[in-house]
Amino acid sequence: MHQIEAEFTFAAAHRLPRYSGKCFNLHGHNYRFQVVLRGDPDPYTGIFVDFSEVENLVKEHVLDRVDHTNLNDFIENPTAENIASWMWHRLEGKLPGLVEIRLWEIPTSCVVYRGPHGKW
Repeated sequence: MHQIEAEFTFAAAHRLPRYSGKCFNLHGHNYRFQVVLRGDPDPYTGIFVDFSEVENLVKEHVLDRVDHTNLNDFIENPTAENIASWMWHRLEGKLPGLVEIRLWEIPTSCVVYRGPHGKW
């Protein structure tokens, strides 16, 4: 079994309408996220998944939707936790062996989502 981690970035605005702190106001982040895939390489090619295929799928299903947008326009309460869950549901069944999404709003803290039945 091999694990592949692909990293991406995007910029977006959001506000947290159910939060009483500073994040209640509209503000932006330079987000960073990783998709984590696990699986066995093909015996012939030695490749589990083509990196360019991962990039194309993430671009199509996540980046093209979130980059330079207001996340509140399509995620009801765009906390880091809810954004990671939204990403999972956009990519589930499209990325082979998807086991985890990690999302950073700030460089020092991230949320990890392992799907609705994820194991720790």
